[in-house]
Amino acid sequence: MSSAASSRPKAVPRGRADKRKAILTAAFAVFARRGYAQACVQEIAEEAGVAKPTVYSHLNDKETLFRHTVEAAADTLMTENLTAIEHLRDRAPDEDPRAALTDLAHRLARICCGERARALRRLTYAQVAQFPDLVEIVQERTAHRPSAALADRLARLSLAGRLRPCDPEQAAEHFLALLTGPLESRSRLGTRRVPAAELRSTAEAAVDTFLRAYASE
Repeated sequence: MSSAASSRPKAVPRGRADKRKAILTAAFAVFARRGYAQACVQEIAEEAGVAKPTVYSHLNDKETLFRHTVEAAADTLMTENLTAIEHLRDRAPDEDPRAALTDLAHRLARICCGERARALRRLTYAQVAQFPDLVEIVQERTAHRPSAALADRLARLSLAGRLRPCDPEQAAEHFLALLTGPLESRSRLGTRRVPAAELRSTAEAAVDTFLRAYASE
């Protein structure tokens, strides 16, 4: 055996869960790049570093692969949003809520206008006729669950006297609508990247408007 061959690093075997994750990651990249109709399983397999039959052994067909890919991307975004909202727990209870909410708005804005979120919106709405249920699934994971988590945080701010007494679920809906509505409009529903300066100004405007309605007297 040559010295070059003996010094070549050996491939680390991947378990079934690792392969599935690699397939879903590769599938999202290919679907985002090609669209559902033009994407092929062979390209996804090559990008994932697995054989084409391996893709089918994990996910039976292209339709199943697309569904699980969209759901996995939505789960990732949900985790990112929930993590951002969880940062409200770390703020001092007597802190001016403007600083905490502005920090949160900046974090959520970056997630909302990130490449993954924009690609997920494009894919979901482009295939709404074939996969109508996916819109509801994506909304549940990327909007409804974060909204519920935010409602809990706002309820605590209200109890601490940092916000006026309010319906926390409605307040969370208002906060997110003030932020994501303009962002989605400015990104043209994911067709263009929003500059950082626009993200900041939109986040700050959303917080300012929110506090005009919900700030404690």
